[in-house]
Amino acid sequence: MPNLLSSVSRETMNRLEIYQRLLEEWSPRINLVSLTSLDDAWGRHFKDSSQLMNISATEQTNWVDLGSGGGFPGAVIAILSAETVPNRSVTLIDSDQRKCAFLRTVLRKTGVAAKVTCGRIEAVEELQADIISARALAPLPKLLDLASRHGNEATAYLFMKGRTWKEELIEAKKNWQFTHRVIPSETDPEGVILRIESIEHV
Repeated sequence: MPNLLSSVSRETMNRLEIYQRLLEEWSPRINLVSLTSLDDAWGRHFKDSSQLMNISATEQTNWVDLGSGGGFPGAVIAILSAETVPNRSVTLIDSDQRKCAFLRTVLRKTGVAAKVTCGRIEAVEELQADIISARALAPLPKLLDLASRHGNEATAYLFMKGRTWKEELIEAKKNWQFTHRVIPSETDPEGVILRIESIEHV
């Protein structure tokens, strides 16, 4: 096992290892992540997702992950939070029934109490989240449309973006006002995490 996420407890590491085994078992059947990325799932998916823990606060207890798919970053956040922020509730939203079944299996096998909501982001009940995360879900303008109904004036939006993030930011500012911080990704030299707050449609 690569020496990543080395500061977590043995119990948390065991949960992540269970998750990794399930990912390897299910991915060939339902395309959770690209099969080529499975060889470095620890770096490409688990470590990548864990970055969001460092830019969130423990008082932010209602976390919503949009388009969770294989659970990145949301299921990783749920596992890491189970020990360090035990009063945090994590909701994973995805519209694919098979991926929802996978996510529920991960949570059951790891003993982590998060919620899986199977449905379209724009159709599920508004969630008033403290933090909303998403990875590789949609361009930023669309992402803000989807996410805004689940947030409030204090919500922090943590969006994991690839090399087109600058163009997406320019495009989003045509219809939205917001403050933002750009945090370089530790796992993708072209990637960033956009921490967006105080959003308002214009």
